Parts: sequence; structure tokens; C-alpha cells
Amino acid sequence: MSDFIQNLVGKVEGALGVSLQGEMQQQLQKLLQPETLQSILTQADQAGLGDKVRSWISQGSNVPATADEIRDILGSSTVHDLVQRTGLPADAVLTTLAHFLPQAVDKKTPEGTLPAPADATKEA
Repeated sequence: MSDFIQNLVGKVEGALGVSLQGEMQQQLQKLLQPETLQSILTQADQAGLGDKVRSWISQGSNVPATADEIRDILGSSTVHDLVQRTGLPADAVLTTLAHFLPQAVDKKTPEGTLPAPADATKEA
């Protein structure tokens, strides 16, 4: 990620007095479940941002996302749930996700494809 984004996250962390990375790490793990990743891609397609999310899944470079795009990709109800679970303001959640979600999805999909849902692996 760019130095600008890292500095911005650092400033938000300092202003809030919390580690956004620590708070969001647990929530990111929930977002990285196979079913949730497929849902994120579907929502991104509906928001016209599917190519951006596919760049995170593919083996190429990750196209960065803005906080507003993360809101569009996840949907307002998911963002609201994250705000409730973390106790952080929506702007902090979205800024943090804009910083960490592309990298996290990229690491979760090293082969360039979405992982199979747990039910599909049991049936195989």
C-alpha cells in the first residue's frame, strides 16, 4: 500500500487511541471465509466494482479501493455490523478495510481463484 494510506491509518489510530489493525484483524478473518468472499465478489459486481475485487483475487497486482468503494463492495448492512462489533466509527472501519482488505483477499487466494466453500469440499 502507499505511504499515504499507511500514514492515514496511523493518524486515525493515533486519534482514536486504538490499534485499528488489531481490532480489524478478527473481522477480516470473518470476511475471508469462502462464502463471504463469493458474496463480496457478487456485491462488487452489482456495484460495478467487480474488476477491482478480481484484481485482489488474481495473481497480478491489487487495484486499491477507496473507503466509499469498500462501503459499496460490502454493503451498508455489513459495514454497520462491523461498526457494532468493533465499536469504531464507520469512517475508521472503512479506511482500515480499504487499507487491509485487498491484501488480505490476495493472501487468501494465492492461486488466483476463490477457495471452495466448506460444504463443497465435504461433498468432493
